[in-house]
Amino acid sequence: MTLNEKLATIQTKFKSKKSRFNSFGKYYFRSAEDILEATKPFLLELGVSVTINEEVITLFDSVPMIESTATISDGEVSISAKAIVGVDLGQKGMQVPQQFGSASSYGKKYALGNLFLIDDTQDSDASNDHGKSAAKSKPMLDINTDAFKKAVEYIKAGGTMNAINTKYKVSIPAKAQLKKYEQD
Repeated sequence: MTLNEKLATIQTKFKSKKSRFNSFGKYYFRSAEDILEATKPFLLELGVSVTINEEVITLFDSVPMIESTATISDGEVSISAKAIVGVDLGQKGMQVPQQFGSASSYGKKYALGNLFLIDDTQDSDASNDHGKSAAKSKPMLDINTDAFKKAVEYIKAGGTMNAINTKYKVSIPAKAQLKKYEQD
């Protein structure tokens, strides 16, 4: 059996319940440890090993990022998947080691999820908006609507696009038209 076939076996038979509960967000989730625990029965059976390596990198404006690489190997061939997560150094209530540890946990979880094709569409980490659902439900601002006419008047009176963007999801044609009025 090739490594691809062994990986496909794990990907299709993998089962890991979301047994951990986030009391702040009120949702269940699985951790990297849960994923690793669920893969252990496959390791000896298929003659493979799984490792996770991490590297701290800087990509954007000196924000530290952690690149996590999950690798499955049969001793001769290996297949890897990566995940990159930012370290939130402004996270309240956490010291720097905790901030890096939190980012590390997420990176491992998502690297493993990428490797084992774990579908997180039902995962609360994927669907939890952390109280930001209002941003997702902004009304659309498009040309030839009453709201657009009001936005034009607002811009002509000295208003800003930033203010409009906080209230509306602005269509590309509407944005282009409003920018014209903003420059006048």
